[in-house]
Amino acid sequence: MPAFVGRYAQAFADVVRDLKLDSAAVDSQFDDFLATWQGSAELRSLFVNPAIPALQKVAILDKMNARLGLQKELRNLIAVLINNNRIAHVADVAAEWRRIEQAAQGIRPAEIVTARALDQAERDALVRDVARLAGAKIDASFKLDKSILGGAVVRIGSTVYDGSVKGRLDRLREQLATGQ
Repeated sequence: MPAFVGRYAQAFADVVRDLKLDSAAVDSQFDDFLATWQGSAELRSLFVNPAIPALQKVAILDKMNARLGLQKELRNLIAVLINNNRIAHVADVAAEWRRIEQAAQGIRPAEIVTARALDQAERDALVRDVARLAGAKIDASFKLDKSILGGAVVRIGSTVYDGSVKGRLDRLREQLATGQ
């Protein structure tokens, strides 16, 4: 991720916080814009084309905004990205802004890898356990990896908790090999 992404995201987070904007509403509007952005290769091509003047691109953004109804501050962020030829990274800026917002709310992202699909009750119980382990609220994403055989592997930031059967077998193999 380019360094400028973090700067744009932090500046936008500061604006949202300083103006006491509803971050959930801003998040939803960001989703609306990104759905339009990702759903149209023509739109992306037009916005990243250096031959088209930024003023024309912003005019197109404003026509889109008539439909999308973006808050002024979000519209301005997107216009700044257009004017500075950074619009190709709008999804990265959105993701980093969301990470900053979650951190400010004490929410930590966690990747939970399991060997089988979990039902909702199992997911909820696992998220509660991980939140207790992390001492924070958790925004969990789940992935499947049959190679771990059973259990779960949880990644919170740079910390990995390996409670998988494969991990236990690997640790046992290592202990047996070293004679400990």
